[in-house]
Amino acid sequence: MSEGKITVWCLLGRKAGDNTQVLALARELGFGYIEKTIVARPWELLTHLGLHATLAGIERANSSPLDAPWPDLVISAGRRNEPVARWIKQQSGGRTRLVHIGRPWAPLSTWDLVVTTPQYFLPQQDNILHNTLPLHRMPAVELASAAERLRPQIVDLPRPWIVVLMGGDSGRFVMTAEKGARLGALANDLATVAGGALLVTDSPRTPSLAGDALQAQLMAPHFCYRWGDAGDNPYRGLLALADAFVVTGESMSMLGEAAAMGVPLFIFDVGDGDARWWSLAHSYRYKPLSHRLAMRFGPRRMRRDIGNIQSALVGGGRAAWLEPATILPADAVLQASDAAIPAARGATDDELQRAAQAVRQLVLQFGAVQ
Repeated sequence: MSEGKITVWCLLGRKAGDNTQVLALARELGFGYIEKTIVARPWELLTHLGLHATLAGIERANSSPLDAPWPDLVISAGRRNEPVARWIKQQSGGRTRLVHIGRPWAPLSTWDLVVTTPQYFLPQQDNILHNTLPLHRMPAVELASAAERLRPQIVDLPRPWIVVLMGGDSGRFVMTAEKGARLGALANDLATVAGGALLVTDSPRTPSLAGDALQAQLMAPHFCYRWGDAGDNPYRGLLALADAFVVTGESMSMLGEAAAMGVPLFIFDVGDGDARWWSLAHSYRYKPLSHRLAMRFGPRRMRRDIGNIQSALVGGGRAAWLEPATILPADAVLQASDAAIPAARGATDDELQRAAQAVRQLVLQFGAVQ
């Protein structure tokens, strides 16, 4: 049985964090892979209610071709790609193996392997692999290249360089203008005390008013990239050059990637604490309210709490909460940052290796290669 004959399809959707995890696992496998971009219809949620294997929820004309020969392995993440993965397996006569990252909607027995994290409440069973952080793969050569492209734009800014990664609305978390202003003020104080500069980027999920409110608070030296600005997205360059991070706590992908860099990490709390449901309904959009109701009354395995990942990072000493009294000693930070470069930046994550090994065993065990 030759591993070189294994065909891998990666189902990619609109969420960058999901795509990052899918591609990280595919690259770590070393079999080679084919990217299949899936464009979901606006009403795709309806296709999940019956839990069918179907392409009814996607725009086939705008998605990548899905034709035979069928792959030996499909890697997916996110609700929108689940029916597609199951349809592919159906077309292959059941030969295709399915690996899903995160928390699937379909019954767990549907999947040959689920790779999950603590934010979900999945059980301990043979076809579920529990990791502590999302999968990611940041090759040293890619980080170095991104750093060199970005460096000329920030070289005159004082160090330490404190990178601020700003997310946005996600589940029960809502990024308001008030929160953006608070994040900007806290990050500005941190840079001022440290005598350094802020390197800021937002994301496609960041409401423009929240991004504007953050930017208005920046009095310390800074570089600011807003989503949609001209030029290359500096995200990977920021990861490579950071002496410390401030990350909004709703994004497990950004938290995981920042934690892997081996420099100080501060988490900004985007939550609304114990706010009553009626205050959410009055002040914000329906999504945080519907999320709270789903988490309160839905099946346990369909619930999600990214606070589990935040707690693990803080409890394990890999992060701290960003608070008004936070002080960043510049000399110690610079020493820690310089020491972290060869060890953490571009290093292969142990959990990624473990996940890849589990997938290899799955493919070879079930004889996906004829």
